[in-house]
Amino acid sequence: MKVAFATQDLERVDAHFGWAKNIAVYDLDAKGYKFVEAFQFAGDLQEDGNEDKLLPKIEAIKDCAILYVAAIGGSGAARVVARNIFPIKVQQPEQIVDLLERLRAVLNGVPPPWLRKILSRGQERSFDFEEETANG
Repeated sequence: MKVAFATQDLERVDAHFGWAKNIAVYDLDAKGYKFVEAFQFAGDLQEDGNEDKLLPKIEAIKDCAILYVAAIGGSGAARVVARNIFPIKVQQPEQIVDLLERLRAVLNGVPPPWLRKILSRGQERSFDFEEETANG
């Protein structure tokens, strides 16, 4: 799955989604992760009610499952969630590689329900009726 990070320096999650100069995208699975691409944004990114500045960012992360941010406004969050991207807010700037390692460890354990839902996207649902009748 692809994971996006709102970042000013491409090393830490330290940016408000709307103000981020960069969005770093990584591909992550239970075995590891690799850098995919960095999207750079210029111009006046400060909070000013200009919703148009979000369009290129939302387009850049369209195939990501998770977005890490330092902060995100209500409108931005709604637009990200509408694209089936799960936003996660960090409490303080955190290293991207540390977040990737923690997420990879969760994938190797028992992922929480929200992450299982993300992981099951695009997979065919199967039902084991034998198990259900054996326990019923």
